[in-house]
Amino acid sequence: MLGLADHRPVRRTAEFGEVDDAVVAAMRQAIKEAVDASTRTGTFILWRTGEILKEAPGGQGIGLPSQRTLYRLLAKLTSGTHTSGSAVTRRSRAHGATTPHGELPVFAPGEVMQIGSTPLDVLVLLDNGVTGRVELTAMIDVATRTLTAAVLRPTTKAVDASVLLARTVTPELMRPGWSDALRMSRSVLPHRRLLALDERLAHAAARPVIVPEVIVCDHGKAFLSRNFVSSCRFLEIEVQPAHQGSPFEKGHIEKMLGSVATLFAQFLPTYTGRSSDHRGRHLERERVWSLLELQELLDEWIVAKWQNRKHDGLRDPVHPGRLFTPNEKYAALVEACGYVPVALSGDDYVELLPAEWRVVNDYGIRIKNRTYDSRALGPMRRQNSGVRAKRGLWEVHRDPYDVSRIWVRNHRGDNEWVPATWKHLNRAPVPFGDLAWDHVSHQLPRATEAEIADAVAALLTRAHGGPQSEPGPKPGKRDRRVVARTKAAGPLTPASVAVAQAEPEGEADESEESVAEVIPLGLFDPMEDPCKRS
Repeated sequence: MLGLADHRPVRRTAEFGEVDDAVVAAMRQAIKEAVDASTRTGTFILWRTGEILKEAPGGQGIGLPSQRTLYRLLAKLTSGTHTSGSAVTRRSRAHGATTPHGELPVFAPGEVMQIGSTPLDVLVLLDNGVTGRVELTAMIDVATRTLTAAVLRPTTKAVDASVLLARTVTPELMRPGWSDALRMSRSVLPHRRLLALDERLAHAAARPVIVPEVIVCDHGKAFLSRNFVSSCRFLEIEVQPAHQGSPFEKGHIEKMLGSVATLFAQFLPTYTGRSSDHRGRHLERERVWSLLELQELLDEWIVAKWQNRKHDGLRDPVHPGRLFTPNEKYAALVEACGYVPVALSGDDYVELLPAEWRVVNDYGIRIKNRTYDSRALGPMRRQNSGVRAKRGLWEVHRDPYDVSRIWVRNHRGDNEWVPATWKHLNRAPVPFGDLAWDHVSHQLPRATEAEIADAVAALLTRAHGGPQSEPGPKPGKRDRRVVARTKAAGPLTPASVAVAQAEPEGEADESEESVAEVIPLGLFDPMEDPCKRS
């Protein structure tokens, strides 16, 4: 390169000054070794640089520069690598993509969906009255940013991922106590047109039903388990695991899980913060929501807040200044892509449950010290199933969160499912299924933004207030904690619908005090077709 005036060559400055190239190479190797190790200070990196230099051929005769020069060299080589910072960020930067970042184009709901789990920064009341942390597992649609389903469990298991998949393709039904503004009939979703195709949407809340085509997940045991993979194969869904150490490949679900903490969890009285230095004092003294109650609040928050919140990633390509909500984006895409309902029958639901292989004895089937039996098991007792790979055992499917019944596949028949009930169910009845909406959904005017905002404000106020205190002694904090974490109450089955006939106008006597009819809550029957309920 020539000078501007006298055409003399311009002097170039070395990138690392007068530091020997062998010292630079040794420090680069020390920084590379620290990528997957625990975070250490610069003092260790400098020490490790000297050790590497001693081990290198001919490195004994190379002297290290001054301490100040080494720290300046370290600052240049570690710029943007987080060598002395967050280990998660350091690994993500080191193992990230070296080519320009791109994004998989999606044009239809369900074309690409992402699933993931993370600990929720909230203390929850578990079984036996002890408090503990839970994990949030959720699934999001990339095209519309719709949060199709989210479940809370003490520890994420394979059955939780499978049930989450079942809830994704199942409408979210309106529940008692929810605001009328949360109905699908009052939302921006094309409810009337979708209702003609799928009768399950008659009493649905304003959350779209999306059938996945591809699910992107990490390498968690729950997502790569045989049960979840077989459930996806049963619904003809492709499972695509991301590369290890590459959370950016499923950045949508990672961002969503973090947004739940800032938009929902921090309003709860037992919010712990993201780390120990953000945690308050004496959180156990606050009113603690139970696991089922917090799940109800989360389901309502998804319908009320998340689906009606403008998302920065949902912009109009023609008018970039306009943002869409997940419901608005779904309504726009469904007009171009259409809607195909996938109604899970009873057999489909049983197929999604985890499987075990057992012997059918004279007294029935024994699982975890519980005996299940039915008259239909008669031809199977003490008989070989014919499945040689399983040594003649019978395939049994069960819901880990419901002990009331199991299902046995009849390998000697038409592979139909034979239900068997717990023998002592009449002594300890277990409720199965969520509460159903108890009256016919009428066409109502579309909910305004003010009504939705009021519903969200009321939800957050109720969540912050905590559950109503009940009389009685407080349980111990440390009493049987392990048992409490393994006994997560409440099945995650799709809610059943109980429709009550509306009373004709003019027949009710307004002068007399009306008494509501008490309808007992029966057991959920998954073998019943939800489209034929009346």
